Amino acid sequence: MSKPIILQVGPYPEWDQVPLDHGFDVMRLFEAKDRDRFLAEVGADVRAIATRGELGANLAMIEACPNLELICVYGVGYDAVDLKACAERGIRVTNTPDVLTQDVADLGVAMMLCQSRGMIGAETWVRDGSWAREGLYPLKRRVFGRKAGILGLGRIGYAVGKRLAGFGMDIAYSGIAAKDHAPDWTFIADPVALATHADFLFVTLAASAATRHIVGREVLNALGPDGMVINISRAANIDEDALIAALSSGSLGAAALDVFEGEPALDPRFLELDNVLLQPHHASGTIETRKAMGQLLRDNLTAHFAGRDLLTAVN
Repeated sequence: MSKPIILQVGPYPEWDQVPLDHGFDVMRLFEAKDRDRFLAEVGADVRAIATRGELGANLAMIEACPNLELICVYGVGYDAVDLKACAERGIRVTNTPDVLTQDVADLGVAMMLCQSRGMIGAETWVRDGSWAREGLYPLKRRVFGRKAGILGLGRIGYAVGKRLAGFGMDIAYSGIAAKDHAPDWTFIADPVALATHADFLFVTLAASAATRHIVGREVLNALGPDGMVINISRAANIDEDALIAALSSGSLGAAALDVFEGEPALDPRFLELDNVLLQPHHASGTIETRKAMGQLLRDNLTAHFAGRDLLTAVN
């Protein structure tokens, strides 16, 4: 019996690639020298697309696969998938939520600690001999007891908040409505008001047209010269031009970022700033979580072709 033909947009770790190849007839778009020609040759046979959150599946890719039934995203974000085109064609979409929530929250809190305490610079201070030559490292800012704002209290935002509670922080959040499961935290609906309240602003929103650049000049100015923004969501949620301007002028104190527009070719102006912590979009980058993500992606593919309900459908 022939295996379903799927289009793989980007590479996966070997522990995911091997079982994917075993269960399906995999067409590897990322290995093609001429992607358009490759799609023209195999597109009509493709029944599902396996992609990654940052790669998605655009309209051209979807149109090149006229018999497409399913798009499976390896990651929680699916904003790079053309959902309108999928809805018009009856194409289902899945992602891999929950399995990465805790690791993403861990990295967000770790970035806050690292940046607030100046840990990257402190290690350099030891390694380059500055400690021996110049003495104590310049003083930084504490975390415990200060105010945190969480922009978007979904799964990841809530996991971040639970961790911050351990530091005795004053926690506030914004969203569509107050959450019953966060009775001890303050609901502040307006993002600018939330930023005014916060010392640390965590961006944990799902990305959409409505949230694009929700963190712009007003929010950044409200956060202020002693404030820090931490983004573990999607790059589009922050206006990068406004962010770079605020960091350069000092109207915003610091930033810690795991996602960027056009990554990995991020805006080179970020590299010139000493008040931003840069990470290579690896919030879910643990062996345990990546294995769970790959398994969930394959489980959705298997369920679809077996005629069963999808495990984590987003449409």
